[in-house]
Amino acid sequence: MRSLIALCLLLVFSGIAFGREPVTIYLAGDSTMAQKLPEKRPETGWGEELQKFFKEGTVVVDNRAKNGRSTRTFIKEKLWQGIVDSLKKGDYVFIEFGHNDSSKEKTDRYTPPEDYRRNLIRFVNEVRAKGATPVLMTPVMRRRFDKEGNFQDSHGAYPDIVRAVAAEYKVALIDMHRKSEQVIKQYGVEESRKLFLQLKPGENSNYPKGIEDNTHFSPLGAEVMAKLAVEGIREQKLGLVKYLKKSDNRETLT
Repeated sequence: MRSLIALCLLLVFSGIAFGREPVTIYLAGDSTMAQKLPEKRPETGWGEELQKFFKEGTVVVDNRAKNGRSTRTFIKEKLWQGIVDSLKKGDYVFIEFGHNDSSKEKTDRYTPPEDYRRNLIRFVNEVRAKGATPVLMTPVMRRRFDKEGNFQDSHGAYPDIVRAVAAEYKVALIDMHRKSEQVIKQYGVEESRKLFLQLKPGENSNYPKGIEDNTHFSPLGAEVMAKLAVEGIREQKLGLVKYLKKSDNRETLT
């Protein structure tokens, strides 16, 4: 009798485990994270590379990031509401903005610092209200060196606003800004080009005249940035850690 009960319990729990719905990670952000169109390849958003770091069937990465969006336009265009409406308890939302918010010369997307802060707080509160987990991310660095080879940041006060909101509201923070700076410096002035969309004339049919883009990533750069995000998942001890594959070390970062 005991053996029969034990067998029934095993079957029940096995069925539950087998039918478990994967955790969804929603990505809210800009072009550095977003899925790219075929005519933009080999440009690659780092969010496109994230899925492969998780064990099969455990996590679904739903990339809602869009080119050219700031926190303000992401809200205005109802992209944020689309994520909120889709959330279920136990999901995660990775939030990475700053490139377009800080672009003061682009009035269609610029978000003043105080509004940027308010928008991040709104994101955090609305994710938590659905029983999901917000993860704030500072913006990834652009490749920018001066004539002497010194690295330069272009994001102003915005990364510190993210850090401050994360600290005040006790939100997990993955500091992509500092992590990516370290990696770009590690590669150096010339070698860091291969992390970004840098093509010579005639090298790719999508860019017949070539391109020197120091913001958007090559496939290699996107993979490296995704590895930094995975590193942050481990450092923050997120519940997602148990779903990560074991082969996600930093050996390909350099």
